[in-house]
Amino acid sequence: MRSILIGCSLILFTFTACENRPSSLGEKTESPPVPKIVLEREKSDPQPSFPPEVKIRLKRDGKDNYSWELSGSDVDQVLRVNEKLKKKVGGEQTK
Repeated sequence: MRSILIGCSLILFTFTACENRPSSLGEKTESPPVPKIVLEREKSDPQPSFPPEVKIRLKRDGKDNYSWELSGSDVDQVLRVNEKLKKKVGGEQTK
């Protein structure tokens, strides 16, 4: 019984050892080069979370006409606010 088990294990060992696989001891197989992936993010300037502050001083005269004075650090923002006020209120800005 023992000789049968040893014989079967030797036969199994020789079949698995003699397959047509390249041996890893003597030969080194070259694997295809792995492409390198480089990710680049766009650098963006941090934008302020709040728009520049514009102070509005609204005035109304006795004839229900409106005028306003605007002050702020950003000229473009002051001009945008001025245009919005002109459209909504319809008055003229005083200097």
